[in-house]
Amino acid sequence: MQDEQREAIIVSDVSKKYKLYGKPSDRLRDALHLTGRSLYTEHLALDHVDLTVGRGETVGLIGTNGSGKSTILKIITGVLAPTGGTVEVNGRISALLELGAGFNMEYNGIDNIFLNGMMIGFSEEEIKERMDDILSFADIGEYIYQPVRTYSSGMFVRLAFAVAINIDPEILIVDEALSVGDVFFQAKCYHKFEEFKEQGKTILFVSHDLSSISKYCDRAVLLHRGKKLGEGTPKKMIDIYKQVLVGQVPVQAADHAADTNLLDDEEIRARAKEAVEGRKDPKSPAEDTEELKYGNGGAKITGLSLKDDQGRETSAIIKGSVCEISMDVAILRDIEKPIFAFTIKNVLGIEITGTNTMAEKAFLEPVRAGEKRRITFRQRIDLQGGDYLLSFGVTGFEGDDFTVYERRYDALSMTVISDKNTVGYYDMNSTVTVETVG
Repeated sequence: MQDEQREAIIVSDVSKKYKLYGKPSDRLRDALHLTGRSLYTEHLALDHVDLTVGRGETVGLIGTNGSGKSTILKIITGVLAPTGGTVEVNGRISALLELGAGFNMEYNGIDNIFLNGMMIGFSEEEIKERMDDILSFADIGEYIYQPVRTYSSGMFVRLAFAVAINIDPEILIVDEALSVGDVFFQAKCYHKFEEFKEQGKTILFVSHDLSSISKYCDRAVLLHRGKKLGEGTPKKMIDIYKQVLVGQVPVQAADHAADTNLLDDEEIRARAKEAVEGRKDPKSPAEDTEELKYGNGGAKITGLSLKDDQGRETSAIIKGSVCEISMDVAILRDIEKPIFAFTIKNVLGIEITGTNTMAEKAFLEPVRAGEKRRITFRQRIDLQGGDYLLSFGVTGFEGDDFTVYERRYDALSMTVISDKNTVGYYDMNSTVTVETVG
């Protein structure tokens, strides 16, 4: 029966309220009913949130600190009870939440492996069968016999993740923990993510690493101040999240379904089904090439161009050649130190590279309302052959506040033509010598 259930996680109308007290004594007085008035204020960490994760999907949760990401994961895993709403989980779940969750600090690593495994529902014999895989993945040597309170944060997360992924979960939930490990361990974890996806397991994870969200997720959910602001393809949600980061929320959470940047429920379900069944790449180039603009109106990008090494406007660049990426900007109000920028993303929405006039120390002057500027970046293109999207921005600082005057995401497309593609995003252009020795 369980295998016929397509949804692995169903969160329905979930809310979570916390009582915030001014001082510890107020909490005690309130618990003992020693006063006739409330000594607390209510904080709504989650506000009527719905979330469905299909079996075999990888879904990322993104949002600013305090948006409710960790709270909803704790409710799904049973660590917290919701104030309202319901949660249904179909499948054996393994969770890696904040550092320390589910571990006894006085026990050694071996004891904690058994403790965690039994909490999930495994027998002692089943845990012993998996012990070698867990120890090999954690790779913390003799420290496994020491109390975990003596572990560094990196050692701790190695052990916690090794347990979480080696007890054969059907659903894996991870909350930002991978940012603690070193680069080698992170690579091993993400390789495991890919294995899990191939095996049809369900993954729900929180990360501030937007490249990982874009690369690994079939879908992303954006939370903001306890509300679900939207859900859809990772690229669309990341673009909207960047607006939220600069204080320009594009739509009220209650009305998000009407916003054309977001996907409606039918489209979300169709994308999820296609991703799980493997009939279609949910992040194909054709889906997500529409341009997104936003800003406070202090400047306007009026023209964009991409020129090849012959000065001809084009959308195709030969790898290894020099091109010119230009934008024309109308200044609509006085700006003390404008920053003109461009970035290059691949079709998954992963930012490959970019630069700006401040980083290049190319323009550090004030501009005045009514002026027009053309900014040209002369650039050698050593990207691998393929399709890319160019985004542009005019930003700056007003006092200590970062300000977006205008941004235009995915405003130009660029195809890099190449007869030699190597590994990764960039061609190293190595000079190779091979000698006979000995």
